[in-house]
Amino acid sequence: MSAAALRAKNVFKRGFTSRAVEGFTGAVGNTPLIHIKKWSEKTGCNIVAKAEFQNPGGSVKDRAALGILRDAEERGLIKPGGTVVEGTAGNTGIGLAHVCRARGYKCVIFMPNTQSQEKIDLLRMLGAEVHPVPAVAYENPANYNHQARDYAKDLPNSIWTDQFDNTANAKAHYVTTGPEIWEQTEGKVDAFTCATGTGGTLAGVGKYLKEKSQGKTQIWLADPPGSVLHSYIQSGGKLVERSGSSITEGIGQGRITQNLGTLIKDIDNSLNIPDEDSIAMLYDLLDSEGLYLGASSALNVVAAVKLAEKLGPGHTIATILCDGAYRYQSRLFSKKWLEAKGLQDAIPAHLKKYAVLD
Repeated sequence: MSAAALRAKNVFKRGFTSRAVEGFTGAVGNTPLIHIKKWSEKTGCNIVAKAEFQNPGGSVKDRAALGILRDAEERGLIKPGGTVVEGTAGNTGIGLAHVCRARGYKCVIFMPNTQSQEKIDLLRMLGAEVHPVPAVAYENPANYNHQARDYAKDLPNSIWTDQFDNTANAKAHYVTTGPEIWEQTEGKVDAFTCATGTGGTLAGVGKYLKEKSQGKTQIWLADPPGSVLHSYIQSGGKLVERSGSSITEGIGQGRITQNLGTLIKDIDNSLNIPDEDSIAMLYDLLDSEGLYLGASSALNVVAAVKLAEKLGPGHTIATILCDGAYRYQSRLFSKKWLEAKGLQDAIPAHLKKYAVLD
């Protein structure tokens, strides 16, 4: 049987990853690794992306939410019926709300009021108490993270999960996502790249792949506009004041979090990804691969393509598909929103048909 016939025969076949699992938490992880066909062919590389939108809560943050809560339980920091408090830009809160429902905790979320309405509505539907607050810099006492911390301080049997600086976040990816990528690529991964908000995914996956490959796997940080991490790496460790903004949500940073700090010295390089490239890739992936993804996922694929072009043909580059577009569709596929952001011309003419919302 020819290779083409074999592929056709196996189109609808996918092996089971396990037997029945225990509830929501048992379904987190073991996501597929998707070959990005068009851009692999264009670059001569094998570009693969972890389908984290297939986690039961719909995003990569299910892993951090579960990892942080398990760590708190193991350390005796929270008892049954307690309250879990977090400051989050969205997906970690959604993951926590799901896990809290599954494990019997109350969930309280503080978040910037710049987040999409879809995320806020979903959190409330999941039973979380949501406090949208003005988006201010981390140094400001009114920052949503500090408000979450202070709220938890005065509440009996509660924890502030502290996703940015609680290294149980990175550990969750070190013990799950990293090993999964290594196994799925059969240990043949030349580079890994993704954007970072908390730093947990990049740090956990990066640390595991560096150790397993004996330093051979390159780790590249991908950065959106308005973040300081690209300039930090390129300057050899100088932090500049954060300025500007991006259409992406939940990624980019103005400081080195403790999660990112666990890997920062071992990051090989970084890439700055303009919003124009991310939105164009978002529409391209829908058209060419049938993948309906959020902007941070699209940014990661842009970074993987740029890295493939830098490394040259024959390399395997892995990245993360953080979540789907469902939580952002009122923006990303709105003609008015695209025009307001000055992004309508970034989308190739033959792809504008997908912007169906007014």
